[in-house]
Parts: sequence; structure tokens; C-alpha cells
Amino acid sequence: MNNENKYYNRELSWLSFNRLVLEQIKDRNLPLFERIKFLAIYSSNLDEFYRVRVAYHRSLIDLPKKNIKKLEYSPEKVLAFVKKEVSERQKEYENEFYNQIIPELDDCGIILYRDQELEELHLTFLKDFFFKELLPEIQPVLLSSSGDVLSFLKDNKIYIAIKLWKKKRFDEKKANYAVIQVPSDTMGRFISLPKLKDKYLIMFLEDIIRRYLPVIFPGYDIDSTYSIKLSRNADLMIEDEFSGNLLNKLRKSLKQRKTGIPARFLYDKEMPKDLIDVLKLAFNLTDNDFVSVGRYLNFSDFFNFKNPLSPKYELEPLKQLNHPILDQYDSILKAVEKHDILLHFPYHTYDYVLRFFSEAAVDPDVEEIKTTQYRVATNSAIVNALITASRNGKDVTVFVEVKARFDEAANIYFAEKMKEAGINVIAGIPGLKVHAKAALVIKKSDKKKNKKTGYAFLSTGNFNEKTATQYSDEGFFTANTNIIKDLKKLFLYLETPIERYNFKDILVPRFNMLDVFKEKINREVRNATEGKKAYLIFKMNGLGDKEMIDMLYNAGEKNVNIDLIVRGICKLRPGKPFSKNIQITRIVDRFLEHARIYAFYNDGNWEVYISSSDLLTRNIRRRVESIIPIYNKQLINEIISILKIQLKDNTKAKFLDIDINNIDKNFKEGDNLFRAQIDTYLYLQKKTLMGLQ
Repeated sequence: MNNENKYYNRELSWLSFNRLVLEQIKDRNLPLFERIKFLAIYSSNLDEFYRVRVAYHRSLIDLPKKNIKKLEYSPEKVLAFVKKEVSERQKEYENEFYNQIIPELDDCGIILYRDQELEELHLTFLKDFFFKELLPEIQPVLLSSSGDVLSFLKDNKIYIAIKLWKKKRFDEKKANYAVIQVPSDTMGRFISLPKLKDKYLIMFLEDIIRRYLPVIFPGYDIDSTYSIKLSRNADLMIEDEFSGNLLNKLRKSLKQRKTGIPARFLYDKEMPKDLIDVLKLAFNLTDNDFVSVGRYLNFSDFFNFKNPLSPKYELEPLKQLNHPILDQYDSILKAVEKHDILLHFPYHTYDYVLRFFSEAAVDPDVEEIKTTQYRVATNSAIVNALITASRNGKDVTVFVEVKARFDEAANIYFAEKMKEAGINVIAGIPGLKVHAKAALVIKKSDKKKNKKTGYAFLSTGNFNEKTATQYSDEGFFTANTNIIKDLKKLFLYLETPIERYNFKDILVPRFNMLDVFKEKINREVRNATEGKKAYLIFKMNGLGDKEMIDMLYNAGEKNVNIDLIVRGICKLRPGKPFSKNIQITRIVDRFLEHARIYAFYNDGNWEVYISSSDLLTRNIRRRVESIIPIYNKQLINEIISILKIQLKDNTKAKFLDIDINNIDKNFKEGDNLFRAQIDTYLYLQKKTLMGLQ
């Protein structure tokens, strides 16, 4: 790509992030099952990347040439670079799996079956398992080589493609072909066989099917078998629509996703050309769809690969911390009324958040609960608390973002479930995506004076008790009257999005966020011009908006020191003449770095915001987000301390170079080693033990 371009391509920067995930698989200092987890993360990331971003660029190719000229990058060039990069990394990835992970599993006594000789008790088990459980799930389909197009290949599911010959037809020179879906959704991908001599034998479900193909095709001789998988375009293309019934459009689009145009067709690289040609005809595929890989696909299934020797070969879990102030109170609401409380997940327990919603649901003086919902946990305790609140006579309003990608069906289900319980559900705003993470509780605090108090929980991450143990996020409880006033306006806006509101404390894109950021960055520029220390620390998942990047370029050129902690997409290019004084850090470790924090030095009087919003164009121009000021000096110092801990990391953190490559931090032998996530936990643990929070 052109190194002189001011803005790095977002797809290539994302691939750089996934390359760092691949490095975790190679890290021999990590326990085996931690590396297996990253094996799944890498695969899952790449699947989504192809279904969304690669599919998007492939759709651009068909645009008129005059429209393509307006794009930052040629889609053909981007796709060519993606193909080259992914192909190179795939070799490394498969080498790690076949030549490192599998032998290490063997050494631990966990045998991942790959054509090893089986003992009699295993053969007996497999026969019983196949005929009683697996065979009823098998639906073989013979393929036509005449070009009749079939469309039944499901999105992101594994199939076995089979080459076979009819029996007793020795003069027949024409091979036959078939496919079978591997029913891993219902059966599981990994089947444990009886333990033998302290050895655990685990088989891929497709390998069991392969063993019994003569039973499935009794009139045929099996020639060979190969795994295949089709990923389809997952973009529902409804985010920017402004009219019509949004839920009906979503339901219709979700059905179309299952049969969307191909984004990537994975196939075993050992597959012969005649079978490839048949698959092209049968499923209307082109050469550009085909991507060759190894024997096994869908490595994201390794999320469910159980360790029979747990907790051996795993990271020692960090015991979640309590919060000293919250533990002083029987009531979360009483604690929040008197204190601003900052929680750092997953280091702090998420139980306080669940208690907040549960208490609000049963407190007789609570009148209203308003909240947003983007991605919630299966069997969500928060949704159950909201339903309880409604049944207890509370006025409950929930904004459900039904356009949250890959959670559309789940969110529609929860929206309907809450509606049935009497909750006022707002199921999406046409033309906007609501990404704010906000909850507001209104309670009668003085019945005689008819006084009401507002309590808020605001977060950088979803209200999801499962991901709160896996993602690094900030959660903030407050009863600050100015913030509560702004939150009331925010929820009014969600109910009537045609109105304009004057937000004074919280920042909301499309209202005041950009203006305030400009003002505060320009203040740092003025301070630098006057010879004062000027400094910004921004932490986010993605940085891509050109106007925001240009503001940072300008500030850096005017001698403002800028530290950016960017996990994923990054279009800003450090190390160029126009990006002076800007350093970018990326951290990939045991928890997903998900928090967004924006800190302005302000001549020593730090101003800090926690945010649901990244600095991508979609976030600051086409979404409803909440950027929340932290006013408590102690909490500000706590956030700055944690940001500085992250910037000191020289173990799991990398610098990004001019081409957004991950560069090791230089340190000398004997230097202290810092690891941000562990050091953050120890920092918070010390504060907890001292009762300082």
C-alpha cells in the first residue's frame, strides 16, 4: 500500500490486530489451553471479518468506475492484500495447530484423534454412538455435476464433501459426489471416547462421520472426503434505512443472511480439481470465493474444547475483587446516592450491577427504570430484573438495539419477551444505531416534598454478565444531578429522536461530542504553545474518523504529547512528519481490552471521560453514544494510574509502526517487566485491601 497516505486502510490495520492474536497462540509462556482459546479467537475474528468487511469490499467491485475513484483504496488492491496476508498467516496458524498444539496435547495425555488405531472399547462406543445418536442427524445429499444450482449450504457450517463410486459398475468412469452437513450445533464438535490408561481420546465429529460413510452410502465405494465451509455476506444493509417497520425488515433480512452471497468458501487443500469443479457448479461459486486450508475448519469451535485435566494447563484465575465502599451498604442505591463509584471489569465483580437492577426492581419507592440494551447474556439476569420491575408496577422503558450485528435475533427475542411483561420497548431507531450503555433509576426520596432522586449506571461495555468476566471495561455508578438531567434528556431523545436536546455534561455524538473534543484538544495546543505541558491519553477499540485523526495530527505537530491505546482498527499513522509526538500502543492479553477512555491533561487538572464510543466515523456520526465525565478527583487519579500502567506494559503490549505493524517494546536485560492486566489487578487489589476506593 502507499506509505505516503495519511490514513492507513482500516482492513489492513484490523489484520494487524488479528496477527497479534496469532502471536498469542505462539507464545510458549502461555499455558496450553490459553493458547487454544486464542486459536478459537483468531478463527472467529477472521470469520466475521470475511462475512462483513471482505464481503463489503467485494460488493464495491461492481460499482461504476466513477464511484470507485472516490474511494480511499481500490477494492481490488485491498482484497489482493487481504488474500496474501491471510494466506501467509494461515500457514503459521496451521503449523501451530498441527505441529505444536496437537503434540503438546499428546504429551499431556489428551489425544486429538487423527486416524490413530482405536481399541476395541472405542470401536464399540463409536458404533453405539453413531447408530443411536448421530445417524438420525445425518442428511446426505448427492450433487449434480450438470450445473443445477443448489442453495442449501448453510452459512458458516461445516460440511463433508465426498467423492464416491457406484458399486458393481466397473465400466462406470464417472465419479459421484455428495455433501453431508456436520451436525455440530446439536451434537457438539468434540466427542470424548472412553478413557484408557490415563489417556483421554477426543474425536472431531466429522471424523466419526467419515468412519461410517459406507453405512450412509451402502451402494457406493468411498473414494475420498474433504471438509468445506461457506461464509456468506452478513451485512443486513438496513442500518441507514429511515422508513418502514424495522422489526419486519430485520426478520426478513435475517432469513436472507442464511442464503446471502458468498464471502469465502473454505476447502481442504488436498481436494482434487474434479470435486472443486463440481462444487463451483453446484453452489454457483467462482474462483475468487475459494480459499484453501487444512483438513479441519471452524476452529472457533475450540471455545468449547473442554480440558479434562482442568485446572492444569490453564491460567490461574484472578479472584474478582469487591468494592470497599459498596460493601459498607446493604443498599446499592444508598451507596450510589452518597458516592460516585467506579468499577473496573473483569477485576471487580459484576454482582454489584446485577444487584443494582434487582434492587431497583423490588424497591417500593422506585418509580421508573430506563435502560439501553445492545448485547445481553443468554438467560440475562438484567432482563429478568426488568421484567420483575414491570410486574411490580414500575414504569420500565428499555431501548433494544435490534440492529446489533449477529445479536439481532437474540435482541428481537428479548424485546418481545419484555413487551409481553408490559415493558415499554423501543426496538431500534431507523437510520441510527444506539450504542450507548446507560441505565437510569428514578426513586421517590422524600414523599412529603415529592422529591425524586436519580441513580445511574453507565458503562463502556454491554450490560452483559458473561462478557463482564472476559472484557476489560469501566462501569460507573453516580447520582450526580447534572449527569442525571442529561441522561433524562438522552432517554427522551431515544423515545422522540426528532427532537434536539442541549446536553451540558455528558457528550453525545451528533449533538456536542465533536465540538467539545475540538475545544479540549485545542486547549492542549494552546498550552503547548505557551510552553506548558500538554498531553492526551486516548484509549479505544478503533480510531478511524479522518477529522478526529487530523485534530490529533495537528496537536502532535504543535508539540502536544499524545499516547493512544488502540486495540483494533487504527487509520492514524505514527512515525510520519505529520504525526509527530504520537505514540500508539496495542495490548492483547487474557482479557479483551474494550474500555474507551479519553483523558485531557488540562495543565495538570486532568479531565477524564469514559465512553461507549470509539473514534470511528460510524460511532461519532451515525450512532447514539454516551461519553460520561468523571468529576471525582480520586476516581480521575485512579483512571490515570491505570492508563499509565497500560502504557508501561512491556510484556503483552506492542507499539504500532508506520504501517500499523506490532513492534516489540525495547527493554534491556535486567529491566523490570510490566504486564498491564496483572499489574492493574494488583493495583486494584491493594486499594481494596486498604479500603481506599
